[in-house]
Amino acid sequence: MKTITAFIFLFALAIGCEPEIKPATFKIISAENDYDADISLNYEKANGSSELAKTINSNIESLIIKSLNPETKFENLNSVLNEFNEEYLAFKSQFPDESDPKWELYVETERTYQSDEIISIAINTYEFKGGAHGNDKIKFLNLNAKTGGIIENANLINDTITLKKIAKTYFIEDLKSQEENLNIEDYFYGKSFQLPENIGYSEEGLIMLYNTYEIASYAQGYTEFVIPFEDVNSIINFN
Repeated sequence: MKTITAFIFLFALAIGCEPEIKPATFKIISAENDYDADISLNYEKANGSSELAKTINSNIESLIIKSLNPETKFENLNSVLNEFNEEYLAFKSQFPDESDPKWELYVETERTYQSDEIISIAINTYEFKGGAHGNDKIKFLNLNAKTGGIIENANLINDTITLKKIAKTYFIEDLKSQEENLNIEDYFYGKSFQLPENIGYSEEGLIMLYNTYEIASYAQGYTEFVIPFEDVNSIINFN
């Protein structure tokens, strides 16, 4: 009996002594004027060499790469930036009479929310290679604060039907505030209301963001609104 009691005590002690996972901290990584093309990079990177930091940084960098060039063969961000710069130099060489072609590539991130359960990061990328306008988009990356793993939209919410109803209400309110006499069908190309691909957390609530061209025309730009937490606390899986 004493042996069993001692074993239980030691087991409980071992569990109690497991190292606590410290919350991730971040620093800004910048790169400017190191290229021939106009390239600016400012993104957050988790500090340290823990598995948590490595996983977070890998997921941030992967989404930046995917946003910049979904078809690139490179998996390293520096390689993708060099690829853009080399493409710019090749263009200048091929069209020497072109007066100072303006090629731009910008990357910027913002940590919009961090708790013991979830980290939300907005990743903004902009690419311009001439023409009428550039390619500008924002992607939300939601990470498990304990593992660094990606939380897909389907796992953020436990009731998407209810979320869609709530989001539609706020979307209509946002339309009314713009006073442009547009209705839902004008935004969704004749279809009914749809949830955005990009959902993130902020201090105020759930951010719902539609990129340019996802709904309406390019001229409309981004469409973004926030649903307060008190309206979605019962259907979100992370706090």
